[in-house]
Amino acid sequence: MAAEPSESGRLKVIVVQGKNLVIRDFRSSDPYVVVKLGKQKAKTKVIKNNLNPVWNEELTFKIDAEPTGLLNFEVFDKDLFKRDDRMGRASINLQPMQSASRLSKILRMSTGETTLRKVVPGRDDCVAEEYSIRCIDGEVVQDVWLRLGGVESGEIQVRMKYVEE
Repeated sequence: MAAEPSESGRLKVIVVQGKNLVIRDFRSSDPYVVVKLGKQKAKTKVIKNNLNPVWNEELTFKIDAEPTGLLNFEVFDKDLFKRDDRMGRASINLQPMQSASRLSKILRMSTGETTLRKVVPGRDDCVAEEYSIRCIDGEVVQDVWLRLGGVESGEIQVRMKYVEE
């Protein structure tokens, strides 16, 4: 019996914005976000003196096969003369998005917008509020706010698009 070929694709992560981030310099912070998927790593630009930064920056990751696991986010404050300060971390499980992607493929969705799945925050995750995974013109998309852990306050908004190859 032959093994099924593993699915592969790309995950586009748009780091949209942050809100209520913690102060790590005198009165503000210079935040940036590091995103990790397995051994892959990418980071956003630094936004100077801002606790509610807007990055709107797209980072792309290769997905070889499942299970992919967690997409990890770390927010840092850029410093010139010492190590960058941590401003919080968050992660999200990619399994619900991959399941929704398979469903959209089975249903052959290519035009319009359809909600594939609703996800509610769990006790053990960083999801700040309920969100939907949607199929928009053939692309599986989710917009989500993630609560930052290890700090007093802060959330980041990310939009993810899963594209199978």
